Amino acid sequence: MTVGFATFNVADYLDDDEVIAEYLAAAAEDSNPDVLLAALAEVAKARGVAQVAAAAGLGRESLYKALAPGSHPRFETISVNGGDKLCQMAV
Repeated sequence: MTVGFATFNVADYLDDDEVIAEYLAAAAEDSNPDVLLAALAEVAKARGVAQVAAAAGLGRESLYKALAPGSHPRFETISVNGGDKLCQMAV
């Protein structure tokens, strides 16, 4: 008899502003910038990519490119302290 496991999807658990803020804060502490990008991508999935992109003044495709693993987005695109719309919408 084989035992199957359900796939874990973190976006399923990002349903509260406080949880999202803690998640992003923990990701920002990691020295690997891809961790923060992945966390922002998961938050965008949880909130709805089209909605987050529109609120940030970006196209959906541009948001996907900015948050893709290994991408090197401009600081202004994902700046948490710069007051940008993407992070404000994510949180």
